[in-house]
Amino acid sequence: MIAFEGVSKSFWSGKGRKVILDRASFTVEPGNSLGILARNGTGKTTIINMMAGLEKPDEGRIIRTSRISFPLGFMGGVVNKHTATENCRYIARLYGLDPDYVEGFSRWMAGIDEYFDMPVGTYSQGMRARFSFSLMLALEFDIYLIDEGMPSTTDAEFNKRAGSILRDRLTNATVVIVSHQTRTLEKFARSAGVLRNGQLYMFETLEEAKRLYDYADQS
Repeated sequence: MIAFEGVSKSFWSGKGRKVILDRASFTVEPGNSLGILARNGTGKTTIINMMAGLEKPDEGRIIRTSRISFPLGFMGGVVNKHTATENCRYIARLYGLDPDYVEGFSRWMAGIDEYFDMPVGTYSQGMRARFSFSLMLALEFDIYLIDEGMPSTTDAEFNKRAGSILRDRLTNATVVIVSHQTRTLEKFARSAGVLRNGQLYMFETLEEAKRLYDYADQS
């Protein structure tokens, strides 16, 4: 479970304070995958980072009682000067998992051949995305966090393989995905919210959220 209780978050911008969330309260329950619709620049990544514990709220509190993934594409904790092999084995130990399994799974999933034994800092953006996604899938979580704005890969074969495994994982796990496109949420979300002007409006179904999201565009 992830619970936001009266959470507020804002940043200073060139024109003043930008409010991301204003006293938001909601709960992500196990088995009820959540999608959040929000336009670019309104705070999608900030919300995901707060769920993962990477950013703290200005006010309120966030309760986590489940194994929660780092956001898809997030490379924090991965040391650029170390190889993918070294990073896999180090992170496996942090999570109390078998380093041989985590390394072997990630090596197979990423499919970057000899680059797996080269420093991560030498990777292209696409290779880094493949490695980070592979590493996330090697570590089983109760809740997976996905931010559509994070780096992705254009490798069709990798996307097909990774997508198949993620779908299998989600039969026993929950996903939280933020996006500005409704069709992205249709693949995963059962319930949905709309982030607009610092307010998060929650709905039991994606269809209800889409109506508000589309109406906001027209108004």
